[in-house]
Parts: sequence; C-alpha cells; structure tokens
Amino acid sequence: LAKLMAKQLEKVEVKIPVRIGEGGKLFGSVTGKDVSEALKKQHIDIDKRKIAIKGEVTGEGVYEAVIKVHPTITSTVKVNVVAG
Repeated sequence: LAKLMAKQLEKVEVKIPVRIGEGGKLFGSVTGKDVSEALKKQHIDIDKRKIAIKGEVTGEGVYEAVIKVHPTITSTVKVNVVAG
C-alpha cells in the first residue's frame, strides 16, 4: 500500500502562491506545512512533519518535496512556487 501511494504521489504537483518582494526575493519561506496544505486541497492528507523540501526555496520555480510515506519508503512531489 505504501509503495502504491508513493507511486501515485510522484505524479502529484502542488502550486504554492507566495509573496515576492523587491528583486524577486521570496517573502518568508515555503515549508512542509505549506506543501501539506496544498496537498489537502487535492484531497491528499499527509502530515507536515513527513514532508521535507529539497534545497532552499529562494523564489519562484519548481522545487521538490520529499514525503516519507513509510519509514523505508519515500516519494517526491513537485512543488511549483508562484507569485501570489
């Protein structure tokens, strides 16, 4: 079941609107909580503590979030950060 879920999550892409300040700099940060809330809108319930964003989100673009589906199984979700 966890493997199936991981495979399905790999097809998922979430869009996270953020505030962009002067010079295209990100206002605040994008966290596992933001990804968790964006997934909830797609009826996918994942605990924010199981989500880690790869690298630092510095502005608009596509990033990857690693989701721990099971202690030994992880999946990657595309996180599209857009000015909102």
